[in-house]
Amino acid sequence: MAERKRPGTTRLSAFIRRRGEYLLLPLAVLLFLAAWELLVRLGGYPPFTLPSPGRVYARLVSALTDGSLLWNTGITLMEVFGGLTLGLTTALVLGYALAKSRPLERLISPYLVASQAIPIVALAPLLVIWFGTGLQSKVLVCALTIFFPMLVSAIVGIRAVEPDLVDLMRSLRATRWQMFAKLEVPSALPVLLGGLKVSVTLSVIGAVVGEFVAADRGLGFLINVARGNFDTPLRFVALFTLVGIALTLYLTVVVLENLILRSRR
Repeated sequence: MAERKRPGTTRLSAFIRRRGEYLLLPLAVLLFLAAWELLVRLGGYPPFTLPSPGRVYARLVSALTDGSLLWNTGITLMEVFGGLTLGLTTALVLGYALAKSRPLERLISPYLVASQAIPIVALAPLLVIWFGTGLQSKVLVCALTIFFPMLVSAIVGIRAVEPDLVDLMRSLRATRWQMFAKLEVPSALPVLLGGLKVSVTLSVIGAVVGEFVAADRGLGFLINVARGNFDTPLRFVALFTLVGIALTLYLTVVVLENLILRSRR
């Protein structure tokens, strides 16, 4: 006679089947830290070459205690949000204009595509010379980094509107604003949110590139200071903080996307 399963065991198995994917992330992090620690111990690397996870954690606590990490993180976040605001606004406005006017697109597109051949690393020093070493040049570098991906998303999203729906709205005597708010924006939202997910991660790169060129504050500045002092644990702390910022921004857009698309459905 087959042995009956206990109710507690059955519920645990069902929970693992439903939520098993949520256990993969902490398990992957633990495996990564274990492999990192093993590599340091077996390789005998000095701390200035490859610090152990314990040394990085100790340096994290030290940077949090003296306030340097929070201060520089706040500066970088200001640059990121400033660059996102400027870059997204400019890209969406210009993208809508190009999507609605083929002649304007043919006139401006070659210059926009040609501008992408200039690496932002090469352009950042010029922006620092023109606009100074303060917040303004970093915001511009960040905005330029995200501008083109968001511009393309805006053009593709607006042109993805079905022609039959446009004809239907016109037959109902919809105004220009009603066409924009009730048809074009909702139809373009999936593509725009996809572009936004790419842009928020690129914004962190843009801010740090600007700080690498010339800055006296920010996480990029902190990395430069750590490099000059051979403080490799601090460099790892700054890098992991940048990864945390990028992941947080990306997940925020994912949650926003799920809420918006769910409400539309």
